[in-house]
Amino acid sequence: MARALEHSGLRWRGGLLLPLLAGVLALLLLWLGGLVWFSSLLPQDVEAPGRRTDAIVVLTGGSGRLNQGFELLAAKQADKLFISGVYRGVEVERLLALSQGSPEELDCCIVLGYQADDTRGNAAESAQWLRAQGYGSIRLVTASYHMPRSLLEFRRTMPEIEILSHAVQSENFRREDWWRWPGSALLLAQEYSKYLVALLRGPAARPAAQAAN
Repeated sequence: MARALEHSGLRWRGGLLLPLLAGVLALLLLWLGGLVWFSSLLPQDVEAPGRRTDAIVVLTGGSGRLNQGFELLAAKQADKLFISGVYRGVEVERLLALSQGSPEELDCCIVLGYQADDTRGNAAESAQWLRAQGYGSIRLVTASYHMPRSLLEFRRTMPEIEILSHAVQSENFRREDWWRWPGSALLLAQEYSKYLVALLRGPAARPAAQAAN
């Protein structure tokens, strides 16, 4: 009797384990397929180059973003440059110094945002500033791998504002053959996972800063 129960238990566990493994494998394949799809969303080109917008919004966190923002402002592509996600205590002069000698006359046209500590917060504090200024269009500057999630959060938070993407191609990220480079593959996988979380969260879950306005 005991042996019969033991064999029955093994069959039950075996019968449960195989569907569980199959489900995990299916989810993994689905996730990998989504990762490949996500890699196709990464922008290769700047959207509407040379077109003027009301403001330029730069998201801190990667190399080349600030320099690109300063260059766009110097080229009169907008009247104001808003830098979101700046560390407390960092002033415009310090950022200009870090930007490899951008013209000091630009400091009158640069606004710093100190409230955001993630992409969702970037969208919330940028929306608050843009609406206060009465602006209707921006050029969004961030890394290419970060652009899909940034556009998702920004368009969700400010649907009334036109957003042009201005992707910065990072030297530390290999876009074309990312699967051959462990660092690029890991970075893309992390960004894809964050994109899925943002996508599944949906438009109803708004940042507190936005909901208060």
